[in-house]
Amino acid sequence: MIENMEEKGSNSHVKRQKGGMITMPFIFSNEVCEKLAVVGFNTNMISYLTTQLHMPLTKAANTLTNFGGTGSLTPLIGAFVADAYAGRFWTITIASIIYQIGMICLTISAILPQLRPPPCEGEQVCQEANKGQVAILYVSLLLAALGSGGIRPCVVAFGADQFDETDPKQATKTWKYFNWYYFVMGAAILVAVTVLVYIQDNIGWGWGLGIPTFAMFLSIIAFLIGYPLYRNLDPAGSPFTRLLQVCVAAFRKRKLTMVTDPKLLYENEELDAAISLGGKLLHTKHMK
Repeated sequence: MIENMEEKGSNSHVKRQKGGMITMPFIFSNEVCEKLAVVGFNTNMISYLTTQLHMPLTKAANTLTNFGGTGSLTPLIGAFVADAYAGRFWTITIASIIYQIGMICLTISAILPQLRPPPCEGEQVCQEANKGQVAILYVSLLLAALGSGGIRPCVVAFGADQFDETDPKQATKTWKYFNWYYFVMGAAILVAVTVLVYIQDNIGWGWGLGIPTFAMFLSIIAFLIGYPLYRNLDPAGSPFTRLLQVCVAAFRKRKLTMVTDPKLLYENEELDAAISLGGKLLHTKHMK
């Protein structure tokens, strides 16, 4: 029995070591490489479409706008999957791999001449990309949009998961994490919009897209190496589901008389435990 207690204590000690500041180098290295890849991939894309695929400016702008809108909607799907089923770690990992595949496809098309229209010579009319070449572009952008949908809503929250808000010693470290996170992210974006754009414009699109693609690969490796140290929380259910449940319950009970004591209102501490780590919200009449 004593051995079992010692073993249990040892296991709890290992569990307490999960997360914390020790995980930040892996998450930050992932974020630096990911931001280099995403920003370097998207910032100068209008130039790639017009100069390499010879798209008209209007068509190129519409293409990027459409896929930019798609990339703004996919985080709703990524957040739902992470909260309800897969958890943040696996959502980020799988989404990063999807993004990586999209970047590889576009990089290969920038390197192989047969996947691009021939270059313009002199005053001749530029030949626009054919359907097959445009299809590779669309598949690459679609994979990038799907991948970003899993990365963007999860990576910041996953870093915050590494700190236990109920522990006073770790509560202050959460603010330190956010400060460093946005500093690192801003530095990576600065490098992407200066160095990588310069390489794309002056050295070549093979290097200009190849470097962000390799950076994305490094981000996945760095993120996976830190797996034994991460504090992985189980999926707590989608907030969309809970929001819908509240709306349905409010509509069904709209004719009931309000109780005089808020303590009589329905609460389920077991169901709410996973989403109320920071404490309970007090009942108020301000939004009545």
